[in-house]
This record gives sequence, structure tokens and C-alpha cells, in this order.
Amino acid sequence: MMARTHIVLDAELHRRARARAAGLRISLAEYVRRLVAADLDEAPPSRAVEEFFDLGESGGSDVTAHKDAYVAEALAAERFGRG
Repeated sequence: MMARTHIVLDAELHRRARARAAGLRISLAEYVRRLVAADLDEAPPSRAVEEFFDLGESGGSDVTAHKDAYVAEALAAERFGRG
């Protein structure tokens, strides 16, 4: 359950905090929650999209470099019965 909190920041601090949050691609509210959690030594809730990427070693896979060719090959195999 969340509790609503009202804080007052001076204009410059507010501008800088919003810019930092935007740079992290999160809301200002999420940015403040993470700061408070870090200050209290708690792990912040994990909601960042970036956390779903770069999870492990690909083993040298070149899928992203050649994805268009792979898709074209798969479609051709399906269309012409080569698969």
C-alpha cells in the first residue's frame, strides 16, 4: 500500500530532479521513492525496462546484427516450403 506525501522543493532543485528522472526514464515520484529507499538502505522496487535487458551472456550470438536476414530466410522457407 502506498501513502501519499507532499513535498516542497525550490524551483532549481525541482528542475534538476525532474531532469535526472527524465534521464533515467522514470517519473519524478519514482525517482524520489528510489532516493528515499536508498537512504533507508532498502532495495527500491524494480520497474525499469532496462532491467529486462543485458541479463546474461549471449555466447557470441549475432542475432541482432543479422536479424533481417534471419527473418527473410524464415519467411522464404515458409513461403517456398523449405523448412
